[in-house]
Amino acid sequence: MTEKREGETKTLGQAIDEIIQALQSLDSGSRVTAIKAACEHLSISLIDKPKIEHVTEKVQQSITPSISKPIDIKSLKEQKRPSSAIEMAALVAFYLSEQATGSDRKNEVDVDDMIKYFKQAGFTLPKKPQFLLVNAKNAGYLDSAGSGKYKLNPVGYNLVAHNLPRSQSDSPIKIKKAKKRTAKSKPEKSSLKSDKKAKNIS
Repeated sequence: MTEKREGETKTLGQAIDEIIQALQSLDSGSRVTAIKAACEHLSISLIDKPKIEHVTEKVQQSITPSISKPIDIKSLKEQKRPSSAIEMAALVAFYLSEQATGSDRKNEVDVDDMIKYFKQAGFTLPKKPQFLLVNAKNAGYLDSAGSGKYKLNPVGYNLVAHNLPRSQSDSPIKIKKAKKRTAKSKPEKSSLKSDKKAKNIS
């Protein structure tokens, strides 16, 4: 008896999966029509309208992927925490090509885009914004698209999508400090050698 029930449950589950798959390519109105037509064809009494709409809504939710709320440039900046204007330029290009919606979406950016979205994000503009995109290109994050326009390249994409925010160990400021410490330590080694020579002479 138990095996029979398990078989029925498995068949029911398969039937539901097939129905959902068949309805997936239809819009919401067509799905309701298809469900009603199937019920009439199989002589199944439809339940009252509020209940059938509730069931249809649940089916639609199960086969329609949830769409996350579009993120704005300021939220993206706070999430990724770029540490320089060049990283912020790459972030703006990433935002416009990957996150922006409607007429704001674009694959190429210019200096006007930088000024506009730096201000929207609350990120300090460099003293000479006209050189910002050139510097970002020289850093390897953007490619020239001609006529003063630039587009995000794979290096810039990976920077924003996977490498930001940077960990403390990867911070450019810490790297600079480490280099300065190394530079300072070199004279100390030479002074030690001179002390040894002086001892040998004496």
